[in-house]
Amino acid sequence: MHQKELSQLTDKELLEVAKNNKPSPMIDAFFIGFLAGIIIYGAAANAWGFVILIPLYLIYLFLKKPKRYSELKKELEKRNLQ
Repeated sequence: MHQKELSQLTDKELLEVAKNNKPSPMIDAFFIGFLAGIIIYGAAANAWGFVILIPLYLIYLFLKKPKRYSELKKELEKRNLQ
């Protein structure tokens, strides 16, 4: 969600989104490592197609998750809901 969308939510909806989007760094780190292993295996097997592109995109999504959560926390602090 972008900042514009977060500002349009009601307080109740915003609290619900915050409850459901808590980061889990251990699980994210595990999946990033797993996907990096797939990329390394794909490079070793000379498979330069979706075997490398899909894990790279998924790693990008895992790395983007904390940024979205920080935007959510800023909106919660702005409304004094925390």
